[in-house]
Amino acid sequence: MKKKWKAGAALLALTMAATLVGCGNQAAQPSQSAQQTASGGEGDAATYTVGVVQLTPHEALDQATQGFQDALKEAFGDRVTIDVQYAANDPATCATIANGFVSAGVDLILGNASSALQAAASATGDIPVLGTSVTEYGVALGIENFSGTVGTNVSGTSDLATLDQQAAMIQEWCPDAKTVGLLFCSAEPNSQYQVDTVQAFLQELGYTCTQYPFSDSNDMAAVTQTAADNSDVIYVPTDNTVASNASIVDNICRPAKIPVFAGEQGICAGCGVATLSISYYDLGVTTGQMAVKILKGEADISQMPIEYAPKFTKMYNAAICKDLGLTPPEGYTPIPTE
Repeated sequence: MKKKWKAGAALLALTMAATLVGCGNQAAQPSQSAQQTASGGEGDAATYTVGVVQLTPHEALDQATQGFQDALKEAFGDRVTIDVQYAANDPATCATIANGFVSAGVDLILGNASSALQAAASATGDIPVLGTSVTEYGVALGIENFSGTVGTNVSGTSDLATLDQQAAMIQEWCPDAKTVGLLFCSAEPNSQYQVDTVQAFLQELGYTCTQYPFSDSNDMAAVTQTAADNSDVIYVPTDNTVASNASIVDNICRPAKIPVFAGEQGICAGCGVATLSISYYDLGVTTGQMAVKILKGEADISQMPIEYAPKFTKMYNAAICKDLGLTPPEGYTPIPTE
């Protein structure tokens, strides 16, 4: 999406067909019910409908959606209806869902993961759109020299962990390794951004890096096998396709004794040795709190900067470490098991 604003667009209210006409370059406004809340007229009784486009069900995205819902329910109780729809890891389905929300005149849309955010941002220039579990908004939205604030009807939260520390984590665990394979889905632009950035840091540390992109889950096993055959270590970013198919990576890499380092806890729990992870639930709560301010008329989304996770935790997968004969360095905590 190019960084631009749609002028003179109509905002659909949830409970009535009144039309609000905006001016050129005007920031996106909440629906009539949200404006009533801000003005104090009927605010205490105002109701809201929020649509959630989630790319695919997996642990990290599920936690973010749950945190988002909990923050909205805490603020509004039964006065908010949240419609969560899943896109089966298909960007085209994300677009269909987002367009449906626009047609229904929801008060706000959450795009959970980059493809979901892209679909929602393309579907409307009027309804406020928040993203979560999105690594880099400039990459996701095609904004050059991104400053941290989109400046339109889009804002949200990022799950980006400091990538230099991700590279340092690999060196901490595997100082004698020579080659690192970077495994990711080429259809996810934020995955490409992460592996490009991590690769630069790893090369500064003396590693030889090779990227192993796969197009979707159909060729994931073949590419993973090639990566395992040619790498001492594998790194996987916060990639939604891997997150949904972590067992494929585990079934290839664990028997081959190839340690996998992951960009987030959910992937690490499925196939990784260690991760520098955030709480996706907390990230979702932060996004929900942003939504509350927008719906109450307390914040202008066009001026809301992207927010980032405040804390990262070093974690390891005890079962995989045992199978690979690896001892965690100091400062790592085990990933909880059910």
